[in-house]
Amino acid sequence: MNASGWITRSVSRLRPGSDAAEVKKPAASEAKPKPAPKVAATVGPRPLAERLEATLRRHGEALAPRALRRALTELQAVVDSSVSEVEAGRRAHAVVKWYAGRELDERRDVWLLMSERFAPDLQKVSSARDRHGAAMGTPDEAQAEVHLRRALVSPRARLLQRFAIDPDGMRFLVDLRAELLPHLKGDRRLLPLDAELEHLFSTWFDVAFLDLRRISWDSPASLIEKLIQYEAVHDIKSWADVKNRLDSDRRCYGFFHPRLPNTPLIFVEVALVDHISEGIVPLLDEAAAPVKHDRATTAIFYSISNTQNGLRGVSFGDSLIKRVVEELQKEMPRLKIFATLSPVPGFRGWLAKNAGSLLERLDEKRATELGRVIGSLPPTAERVLAAAEEASALDAKSPVRQLLMNAAAEYLGRATAEGKPVDPVARFHLGNGARVERLNWAGDPSPKGLKQSYGLMVNYLYDLKRLDKHRALLAQGKVAVSGEVDDLFLKG
Repeated sequence: MNASGWITRSVSRLRPGSDAAEVKKPAASEAKPKPAPKVAATVGPRPLAERLEATLRRHGEALAPRALRRALTELQAVVDSSVSEVEAGRRAHAVVKWYAGRELDERRDVWLLMSERFAPDLQKVSSARDRHGAAMGTPDEAQAEVHLRRALVSPRARLLQRFAIDPDGMRFLVDLRAELLPHLKGDRRLLPLDAELEHLFSTWFDVAFLDLRRISWDSPASLIEKLIQYEAVHDIKSWADVKNRLDSDRRCYGFFHPRLPNTPLIFVEVALVDHISEGIVPLLDEAAAPVKHDRATTAIFYSISNTQNGLRGVSFGDSLIKRVVEELQKEMPRLKIFATLSPVPGFRGWLAKNAGSLLERLDEKRATELGRVIGSLPPTAERVLAAAEEASALDAKSPVRQLLMNAAAEYLGRATAEGKPVDPVARFHLGNGARVERLNWAGDPSPKGLKQSYGLMVNYLYDLKRLDKHRALLAQGKVAVSGEVDDLFLKG
């Protein structure tokens, strides 16, 4: 066999699914039917430890073993206890620059390295736990606890802390977690890294270290652009729109972190009016005349937006509202009422699942009236939900509209899970001590409002003298509501 033939034969054997029999076919008399090949069991991704020891990259893997080992070495160099903080920051900066040029799958490999290769020393943790258990009730208990706490601190925490030394390190870590979060359900190996980041962020972004700043039309254009970018409740449509939201009868405040000085972590938009607002359209009307300071008695919080997905789980919204209330009271002592005009984002989905059980609670008279309107006796959930699609056309006496108001009251005032409101916005405000004050039909007639809640909006009232009382009620699984909302509950 010549060299060309030998190479062709050898290469064919290296191809997936190749068989030497394909090179040299047996004679017809020798040919026998082959048994059906066994289907290999589906296997998951190759463990990280195995990849680090390997030579070749398998199909579907991002970083080759050699690159993976180099990345691990660079990360270990950052956390090296023998180098100064300045040098560690320099090394971290180099990793950040390299990471910025990686594709998503390659970044996932870096996350795995951080998550798996910088875990606490299990032997030290076990020893410290045993020592602590043995010391309970003795004079050595306090020292044993200190020893256990130190053993539980992972090299991963030290690694992340050293990334934060770099001026761009905090931005890097927040963005890293934002990119990491959607992948947690699909790869539970990443959970330790996420938990470590959330724990560190809860300390680094504690409200004690945040600055409250008013954002006005005189603020830098780059900052106002961020309001447009991050507004999550009522989209800002133009510069005229944002100027209206920063007018003389409006206020906007945000929390800022010293390491992210030009980005509000969360901001709240406030309207200064003379009554509790029942709809968002008048508040966003660019042609409306501003309310004079000496006439404003009510502050309406109509939009609260978190800007950093990477800080999910870090709570500072309640502190923002409290701080803003204090600032407004200092500036305008006439303000006596503090309330929200809030969306009800989960209502439509909840009603789709619970319409049938709500209908069963209607008395015969109401069920008959409703059934006649929707063309079904007895009324069915399917017909009710179909009629609700025309919510904007329903008049005040419509049985369908009345049922939607009843259902919204049930959703906000009684629908709980593990003692907490199921609606995310309600959970936030009620957890801060507010109460459900009033439901507003057609409060948000925009496509988004109709999609979320058939246009319904709600006012949460912050009665500053009863916040603790309302929190105590919620701790018992009870939601504080006004008499007006209480009257909307179904009695059956």
